[in-house]
Amino acid sequence: MRRVLAFTAVAVLVLAGCSSGTSTTGGSPTPSSSPSAAATAASCAKSATFTKSGVLTVGTDNPAFPPYFAGGETKAHKTWKFNDPFTGKGFEDAVAYEVAKRMGFTPDQVTWVVAPFAQTYKPGSKNYDFAIEQIDYSAKRARAVDFSDSYYDKARAVVARKGTPITKAKSIADLKPFKLATQIGTTDYDFIVNVIQPSKEPGAYNSLSDAVAAMNAHQVDGLVVDLPTALYMADPFVQEVKNSTVVGQFPPLPGDPHFGMTFQKGSSLVACVDLALREMKADATLQSITTEWLSEKTNVGTVPVFATS
Repeated sequence: MRRVLAFTAVAVLVLAGCSSGTSTTGGSPTPSSSPSAAATAASCAKSATFTKSGVLTVGTDNPAFPPYFAGGETKAHKTWKFNDPFTGKGFEDAVAYEVAKRMGFTPDQVTWVVAPFAQTYKPGSKNYDFAIEQIDYSAKRARAVDFSDSYYDKARAVVARKGTPITKAKSIADLKPFKLATQIGTTDYDFIVNVIQPSKEPGAYNSLSDAVAAMNAHQVDGLVVDLPTALYMADPFVQEVKNSTVVGQFPPLPGDPHFGMTFQKGSSLVACVDLALREMKADATLQSITTEWLSEKTNVGTVPVFATS
């Protein structure tokens, strides 16, 4: 029987609360006042600019991993490995389609393009209206691209192989002797270096898939990833990391990041997406999406919280 998640991190999931291409409109072609002065996401989108006329173009990485994307591969969109974002299934997938709906787009007016993670927070022109792929906000990144408001306040965790010494860790200090790893260029890597400060050089991999492969090859002791990803990796019905468990989750710490969509600097669409997110928070739609994809669809059970000392 599928167990419903009951872990401390639920308390952590407290929800806070444009790409300048050719001038186009969202769901309706009727112009209105400036986006920043709009009262709703739908009215805002009428005067925002989009990459393609009549279409909301969303970027994400490929493969698109659960629980952020689900639904599997499809014949209709063979480019996408692991999960086809056009299905609308998965946490970020559902968030993107709900934001699109609030701005006046129908599902068939949403299209997806591959946006490699490392490019989503780099300056320069973009071939999408916004990217959504677990991009942590930081002041440094915000100098290169624009961020939306938070759609998920991040929690981190450690995944390890069952029966290994690291699984006995009860505190952040207990993790110091081990070789930890994650994807390079992420705030998770910064967290390992600056907060955990392990005695062994951490593994920095070009992709999360590479980090998982290193874990499965017994080259590293543990992976530091966001909590939902950890829950997926160690799910007994998935076991992306073989014979794995979630050792523990980190408590909220000062300066913890949140996930935001990213936009080309100066995008008029940021105000519209922020309005959509505020609407979703106000009527509890965002919380409902979070619960459905990040709480109910997991089989790991209770995850302990690491002590800070």
